[in-house]
Amino acid sequence: MAKVFEATVTAPVNIAVIKYWGKRDAALILPTNSSLSVTLSQDHLSTRTTIRAAPEFTGDRLWLNGVEESIAASKRLINSITTARKLRAALEQQDADAAPLSTWGLHICSENNFPTAAGLASSASGYAALVSALGALFGLPQSASDLSRVARVGSGSACRSMFGGFVAWQAGISDDGSDSQAVQVADRQHWPELQALVLVVSDQKKTVSSTAGMQTTVDTSQLFAERVRTVVPQRMEAMQKAIAERDFAAFAEITMRDSNQFHAVCLDTYPPISYMNDTSRAIAGIVHAFNAAVGRVAAAYTYDAGPNAVIYALKDDMRDIVELFTHCFPRPDAVLPETFYANPFAVFDTPDAAGSRITNPNVAQL
Repeated sequence: MAKVFEATVTAPVNIAVIKYWGKRDAALILPTNSSLSVTLSQDHLSTRTTIRAAPEFTGDRLWLNGVEESIAASKRLINSITTARKLRAALEQQDADAAPLSTWGLHICSENNFPTAAGLASSASGYAALVSALGALFGLPQSASDLSRVARVGSGSACRSMFGGFVAWQAGISDDGSDSQAVQVADRQHWPELQALVLVVSDQKKTVSSTAGMQTTVDTSQLFAERVRTVVPQRMEAMQKAIAERDFAAFAEITMRDSNQFHAVCLDTYPPISYMNDTSRAIAGIVHAFNAAVGRVAAAYTYDAGPNAVIYALKDDMRDIVELFTHCFPRPDAVLPETFYANPFAVFDTPDAAGSRITNPNVAQL
């Protein structure tokens, strides 16, 4: 029986707490500043990708969530596959007995375990899964950081999804991008009490894409220049310290301030870009009200280039936060509980009781 050359991997979603916005090289996807993210659990959010190579495949084909897509239509996809093939070809030149996988066609099947309507960008987990699967299929000896550079040419933030836990994308200074890669700051077990709540405000396509928006920002925003030069380097250092010390108050404040400044930079862009909406701003206000009610910084919000919020909190505080948001934004009767992910609080099952189980009396009064 002929040997089957196939690999299957999964890759996670990551949410930046120090934002990536702006490229110094659009072709290589080299960022203007470093960034840092938290990798979310693959139990809830991940991309699963299977790749098979065979000499009888006449070309490369791709299926995303069961629907065939054109590889030729995506330059970034071609770049990632081509880069991985070159690394495999180098191995084949060193080993005459190695199967010539670099010359065979590929069939790629990729699926997300979260719906498109979840409002989460799937490009990071998608390209990370693609590159990880190519690395496994081709038997590439490169490290995760090395492969993160391959993922980066597909989607910038994908390089951070090559690791779990807390991950920094080092901007680098080299023109060829050889030092622009992801490194793990701390693993998942370092801070197991940290949890994330995703609040989907809208699943509509944004009017200004991230690619177009960040380039306009680079060209027109004076605030952006100061952010890159001074603010981000200081925050990267402070955030890594907060993570190392598991200092949630510091982690939360830096996260919120960086999210706020990122959106301020978007508004300073000309013409201005507004990704948040009234509901987004209401969520931020609720987080600050919650922190005031408990007398400490117990929750943090962050927004990427869109209206959807991710709330960070420690495990002991998350139930009250979920109860509060369920009370403030009740589930319509037409939306069934099974629409949501399974949760340990069962707050979606009885919408009339939302908010009644908040344990902190000050929070209950909000």
